[in-house]
This record gives sequence, structure tokens and C-alpha cells, in this order.
Amino acid sequence: MIEQLIQYDKELFLFLNGLGTPTWDGFWMFITNKYYAIPLYAFLLILILKTHKKKELFFTLVLVAVLITLTDQTANLFKKTLFLRPRPCHTADLMDHMRLVKSYCGGQFGYFSGHASNAMALATFIGLVLRNHYKQLIFILLFWAALVGYSRIYIGVHFPGDVITGFIVGGLYGGLIFSFRQFLIKKYA
Repeated sequence: MIEQLIQYDKELFLFLNGLGTPTWDGFWMFITNKYYAIPLYAFLLILILKTHKKKELFFTLVLVAVLITLTDQTANLFKKTLFLRPRPCHTADLMDHMRLVKSYCGGQFGYFSGHASNAMALATFIGLVLRNHYKQLIFILLFWAALVGYSRIYIGVHFPGDVITGFIVGGLYGGLIFSFRQFLIKKYA
């Protein structure tokens, strides 16, 4: 059964990765670059500063740092210790059939996507933090996270299963850390 799931993941990867064209490569490289999102992060910080008291702001900022560290380190633990699943660009039977848009592949192992988990964790957490002030923002942030996730497949460095797992882990961590934030605010703010 696992072998069949891996085969489906490879086939779906080849299909999604194969949709790419040189015309769109620059766009997806921009989306996948974590530094392009700095203006988004700054904008979200401004929204939080506008809508939250000092203690709430403090808890929120500290917990964002905890959240990113947690998702990032969990992804690294899965990649480098628990699963050791090669990235598509390090998978011998795919290399001649896929598009690698980046000039390099990245580390050997890719299960699960740290980019996808970080983006989903932030989208979930910040979307929940700001939901009382900006009700539609969470949907925009989830769409952004989906773009980041797809970019990892498009450029050739992650399987769809890597991205979906990253979304699940990031969403769970984002929700859990938000719940912890609510507890802290109730108790100390």
C-alpha cells in the first residue's frame, strides 16, 4: 500500500511539475523565495500593532518565533532522521522526466516541506489572531500558503505528499500555538 501511495505521489508530482513553462518560472521562483514575503510579514505586523494591546502583542510576537522554530525543526527532524525520503530532484527514476527550475536541488531529503509547513503555520496563526478585525484575511493567507506549497512542486524540490504533510503539520501547530496564546492572554493580559 505504501509503495502504491509513493507511486501516485511521483505521478502527481510529474503532472504538476510538468505544467511549468519558462514563462512562469520567474514567478514561481519569486513565490518560493522566503525573503519575498518580508513585505507581507511587515504588513501583518502593522495590522497586529494596530489591533492589539502591549501584552497581547508581546505574546503574539514571541509565539510566532516559537511557531516558526517548531515547524522548521519538526520538518528537519522528519527529513534528516525519521523518513529520509529523497527529494524528487534526487530520485533517479524522475530526474530525466522532471523540470528542476532552481540551479540546485537542496538537501538530499525532503519529507516534509518546511516551506509549506511554515507558510501554513503562519497563515493559520496570524489569520486566527486577526480574525476578529479582518475576517477575510485568513482566506488570503491560506491562499498565499497554497501558492508557497505549489511553488515547491513547480520548481522540482518537493513531492505533493511532502507539501500536503507540511500543510497538515503547519495547520496543526498554528492552531495549537493560537490556543496557547489565547490561554496566556486570558491568564496574564
